[in-house]
Amino acid sequence: MSAFPPPLAHIPYSTPRRRAFVGALAFLISLQIAAAAAEDARGRHAAATNQIQRLAAEMTARCLTDVRTREDWERSAADRRRELLYMLGLDPMPPRTPLHARVTGVTKQAGFTIEAVRFESSPDLHVTGNFYVPNPAPHQAPAILYLCGHSPGPQGAKAQYQNRIQWYVEHGYCLLALDTLEFGEVPGMHHGTHNLNQWHWLSLGYTPAGTEVWNAIRALDWLETRHEVDAKRIGLTGISGGGAMTWYVAAVDERVAVAAPSCSTFTFGSQAAHWLANGQCDCIYYHNAFRWDFPTVAALIAPRPLIITSGQRDTIFPPDGYHEVYQRGKRVFDLLEGGPSERIREVDADVGHSDPPLFLAESRRWMNRWLKGDSSPVAEDAPLLKLAPEKLVAIDRFPSNAMNFSIQDQLTRPVHLQRPATSAAWTRRKESVRAHLEKHVFGWFPREPIPFETEPSSGSGGWGSLYGRYKEFTFASEPGVRVRVQWIAPPAPAEKAPLLVTVKGPGDNLYNSDFDELLPLLGRCHVIILSPRFTETDIPSKERTDIQRTSVWVGRTIEAMQVWDMMRTVEWSLKDRQLRPERIALYGRGAMSTLTLYAALFAPKVTEVILNRPSATHWNEAPALLNVLRGTDVAEVAGLLAPRGIKFVGAPGPEFELTQSIYRLEKASDQIQQARSLPGAFFR
Repeated sequence: MSAFPPPLAHIPYSTPRRRAFVGALAFLISLQIAAAAAEDARGRHAAATNQIQRLAAEMTARCLTDVRTREDWERSAADRRRELLYMLGLDPMPPRTPLHARVTGVTKQAGFTIEAVRFESSPDLHVTGNFYVPNPAPHQAPAILYLCGHSPGPQGAKAQYQNRIQWYVEHGYCLLALDTLEFGEVPGMHHGTHNLNQWHWLSLGYTPAGTEVWNAIRALDWLETRHEVDAKRIGLTGISGGGAMTWYVAAVDERVAVAAPSCSTFTFGSQAAHWLANGQCDCIYYHNAFRWDFPTVAALIAPRPLIITSGQRDTIFPPDGYHEVYQRGKRVFDLLEGGPSERIREVDADVGHSDPPLFLAESRRWMNRWLKGDSSPVAEDAPLLKLAPEKLVAIDRFPSNAMNFSIQDQLTRPVHLQRPATSAAWTRRKESVRAHLEKHVFGWFPREPIPFETEPSSGSGGWGSLYGRYKEFTFASEPGVRVRVQWIAPPAPAEKAPLLVTVKGPGDNLYNSDFDELLPLLGRCHVIILSPRFTETDIPSKERTDIQRTSVWVGRTIEAMQVWDMMRTVEWSLKDRQLRPERIALYGRGAMSTLTLYAALFAPKVTEVILNRPSATHWNEAPALLNVLRGTDVAEVAGLLAPRGIKFVGAPGPEFELTQSIYRLEKASDQIQQARSLPGAFFR
């Protein structure tokens, strides 16, 4: 006896001519419907993109508005600094291992000496730089840590910044010019998400800003060992990428006495409004899990002196962003000073992305004022001496085992999953994992419900309507964001019939009638086909990259938003459509299959998930969920569903042995099943 309910009756057309006419008419209508649906899909895509920009603008508008008094700031500053460290991938901080610092070469010039320096900020993480010392060598002189930006060259970026460096040495400062990870003598990667599709960087919570900040922190450690340097008088400066690192290092390390970032100041609201992700390196941004904006970074530097120099024609750091940072940051400076503060200053000029003599002079004067007590004017000049890059190199033998090549996979300490030994151990562990997901991965989930605002759509369902009652809707998943669902109900009212929510992924919306996989289910249960945001249209890879990177500015990823759409669809079916299904299954293929695990975890009404080729990990090309790999991975998240059902279409990968062991601990091993097809899994 078949386990399947009887099929619906099929009513044939009465004559061949009528069948041909109706078929042609249906084809023409389907073309019109498809065209209208495509237009609607493009509109929904635009609305979902616009929502990201709106969220960024709202985040900027509320930044620091909760700080009304000095006490407000002092109560929250330590937590915000810790949050910034986390968003840079530095909480917990790497251990301060021996630097193994060496001076590998010395070049003497009239008035100063240049030492070629190398050290290891972590074991095998090689950092190169040049240490400039005035002649004769001073004792306890002020020092500048100059953070280089994106200036490529095999001898390191430091060689390109000599005209910005030498003035300081000629005026009594020691100065350490630090190469970047990307353009150091032992180069590593910066542009992982920008152009290399390294989306697991998001799941790792990795930004190269974290490595650069860590290298600079260790450079400060090294400067403290030099007798020529007064460790209480260290200034920090740089332009572009070096300017961004100046911001972050000064914010998290209070040994920085004065900061002078140039052409590196932004708000996420401004960056999103101008749609600037494609022009920016990964290192410019922290991964914004706590959803606060860049003026907070300025506030974390207060009350230490800060000068911000910016170009009015800078296309990647436009004026509306840097003015906002200054204005909001200054409020905190003023609160800490008890009145208008002189410790924060903004200078801009009619230039692009560059630091002209005016900016250099203003930054130098700022350093003199606060590190030397000298407020006299500084001439707008630049020394002409420029040594050949070969004279400045610090690496004599290239380290083939350098961590520089793989730091992106190690800095944030990705989780190493272990099989829990006891039920009690698993109880503790699952509480920790869930807390991590709620705080660091999905902390943006809306707290307040909004109306569904359900609207019928024009889709006919094609021949799908022959198998059940076909309806098509859109509803509000979030304010301003609507998603499309196709609902094929049993032919007779059956609110308690089982419900399958099947989730389409990118590339699945090729045709209006694509129900083949579902045919055995149609008419026998409620089938809701969800097209989450960013799945209905073909998105060029560059555009998708921009959307993904911009989403991170508001603490999200595309995939995390799709998880929310799944959860919202389950809620819509129960509350708006008033279904009372005896069981609810979520189903997806590939990446969408993986995401159903998270949707089910946070949608307790879901009784089972059906997994078809799920990613077993968030490494490499798997769906990106911000920070997830710092606390868990797919197989362990699947274990969190116990004792709810997990059904695999095909054999699960070996990684899911962890899931099975967890289900055994939960005495629910029979709830993990395997089938050869979706219908076989659903009716099992």
